[in-house]
Amino acid sequence: MELFTSWHSWPQAEAGLRELLPPQAVAAVGRAVAFAARQHGDQRRPTGAPYAEHLLEALQVLARGAGVTDPDLLCAAVLHDVVEDTACAVAQVEAGFGARVAELVAWVTIPPPAAGQDKAAAKEAYLRGLRRAPRDAILVKLADRASNVQTLRNLAPARQRAYYAQTIEYIVPLADTEPWFRYWYASWRAEFADLAAPGPGRSGGSSGSPGAPAGSAGAAGARWPIRDTSSQANRPTGYTK
Repeated sequence: MELFTSWHSWPQAEAGLRELLPPQAVAAVGRAVAFAARQHGDQRRPTGAPYAEHLLEALQVLARGAGVTDPDLLCAAVLHDVVEDTACAVAQVEAGFGARVAELVAWVTIPPPAAGQDKAAAKEAYLRGLRRAPRDAILVKLADRASNVQTLRNLAPARQRAYYAQTIEYIVPLADTEPWFRYWYASWRAEFADLAAPGPGRSGGSSGSPGAPAGSAGAAGARWPIRDTSSQANRPTGYTK
């Protein structure tokens, strides 16, 4: 399984992007990073790390992993939480980055609960609705979730299992038609297969998980190795716009 955790600051991300994108595209993403940094302020991830690291991980997944070169998609990956987690409005995103980026951000923003609806139900409805999202919005969501689940072990055990189950149910199916993401989520699923709920007739200590890729985390409990590398060799090709 490949990790995307080496871009901790904009200078690091900028250096990596310059190997992949023309200067004007790098500049556009840099504006998005600066905007997101102002909006998110001193927010932190559940682990205590600066929230900006999550945004740069999602960016790295798309650019260095999936091979996305479309500046709008890359900007949307950086901005994907500004409406949901800050006081920023979709109109502000559109004013600064255009209608297409704003639309993508809107698609991956969990709406507030409706009257009589709790937050959990609102999130479940949002996750179900992603099946109707346009392809570009799905790519942003796949990168967002990949950033979160690649270091799932950093969460409390109960949260690990709940997040694993949610990802398997709602997110993994979205990757079925995207070759690189299908490959990446299959390797992730194998690496974290011990978090799957045991099926009927299986003890909690049983190795493997239902539906895990053959030969990855099966009866022998083997796992695919984690790799922290940017190599694209022998992997499905990425995407360009």
